[in-house]
Amino acid sequence: MSAGPREPFENPVIEWFDSRLPIFTMMQKEYGVFPTPKNFNYFWSFGGIAMTMLILMIVTGIFLAMNYTPQENMAFDSVEHIMRDVNYGWMLRYLHMNGASFFFIAVYTHIFRGMYYGSYKKPRELLWILGVIIFLLMMATAFMGYTLPWSQMGGWAATVITNLFSAIPFVGDSIVTLLLGGFAVGNPTLNRFFALHYLLPFVIVGIVFVHVWALHVTGSNNPLGIDVKGPQDTLAFSPYYTAKDMFGLAVFMLAYIAVTFFAPNMLAHPDHYIQYNALQTPAHIVPEWYFLPFYAMLRGITFGFNLYILAGIGIIGAALWPVYTKGKALKDPLLGMTIIPAVTDFGQYSKKFFTMLAIAGVVFMLGYFSQTMGLPLPFSKWVLLDSKLGGVIAMFGSIAILFVMPWLDSHPVRSARFRPQFKVAVLAMTASVAILGYIGAQTADAMLFGVIQWVYIGQILTGYYFAFFVIILPWLSVTEKASPMPNSINEAVLQENARKAGAR
Repeated sequence: MSAGPREPFENPVIEWFDSRLPIFTMMQKEYGVFPTPKNFNYFWSFGGIAMTMLILMIVTGIFLAMNYTPQENMAFDSVEHIMRDVNYGWMLRYLHMNGASFFFIAVYTHIFRGMYYGSYKKPRELLWILGVIIFLLMMATAFMGYTLPWSQMGGWAATVITNLFSAIPFVGDSIVTLLLGGFAVGNPTLNRFFALHYLLPFVIVGIVFVHVWALHVTGSNNPLGIDVKGPQDTLAFSPYYTAKDMFGLAVFMLAYIAVTFFAPNMLAHPDHYIQYNALQTPAHIVPEWYFLPFYAMLRGITFGFNLYILAGIGIIGAALWPVYTKGKALKDPLLGMTIIPAVTDFGQYSKKFFTMLAIAGVVFMLGYFSQTMGLPLPFSKWVLLDSKLGGVIAMFGSIAILFVMPWLDSHPVRSARFRPQFKVAVLAMTASVAILGYIGAQTADAMLFGVIQWVYIGQILTGYYFAFFVIILPWLSVTEKASPMPNSINEAVLQENARKAGAR
């Protein structure tokens, strides 16, 4: 197999190696002269920051594993041994423990940037899907690592989360037994979680490689969401963006090191320093902060899905049919009757659309109040989906829906800079997730100013989260008018530079 043309290197050792295995040529091509849009901002540094944190987590994890004992009678003591007796063991553990939090900070920022600037749109759908897979694997890895210290919070979190799978009809109990290695959290659970916690980061590395590969095939998006039209729109990745990314990484690492050395337990729970006791339940079981929004969604489904709630969801589906199909009619395949007529003008359809949504909301709330406040309604006791399964579907569905986001938002303009309505909606969704994170950390009966329980606010925000993806994105795809856009990246950069020069 012959290699392609390459430029020789001045260093004789590198040249000898590269002439036989052109790794340095590949690195130069993919990370040296690789053309990137010239208008990147610091949001684009968080991909590299996340990769750095992944490497740091693997390195510190390997050294921790050398001194950890995955046995239920020794795991907690082995962690204390690492903290007290192993040379710099305290530093390794704090770097690893806080590294998980900062890894998620980098990834959540990376996801937000992708949403805000439309990096999930064509032709980057596969790139986005690979990113969501990485996110899922990160969550699984972090959850298993949460249990390894064998503390009160970790052990009981494993009990609560694994038992959620028992809500799945027919196979739920078998899945729980398979995950736990028995009928309760114990030594088999600890061994399985330790093995998977050690393995999954290397799987993540493999998918990150494919993720970066896909990025270099399609090219990077940019804050304007405009395709590159020529070399005038790009810069070589190195040295321009390597220098910029190194500065961003330095600032991020400064914050990470400050927390690790000066406030190492700021993001930890005190019950992590109490050994797991299967006979004593903690007063308040709470996951790590990066799971809290999804935990709040799980806990917010306090009602079953009866006929009224399902009817409300059905009306929403009927209202959205023309939106999802770009105006096509829905016909009965047997009788040929038109069930939902075709739509040619979504401006005229908007009144009917919002009327149907209002009716769906009323029907949904009737079903909700029939369960939470005892509102007497016929057939309201017919619950087809109980609250436990509904909560599990909401929690996992909140992540699964990210997979189809490229098809839910089909608007031709990518960036929120030129989509004012989308900009407000995506920022509101981000704020709702942040508030859900706060709600997830509260007790189930906690109240806002003693007036309303936080769980009710969580239900509203959970509803908005799903409405953003299922209703708002498709609707804006067919109705929102974008602001005027520049003709090219280079033109926009020159205009911005001229504006800054004039302001001086």
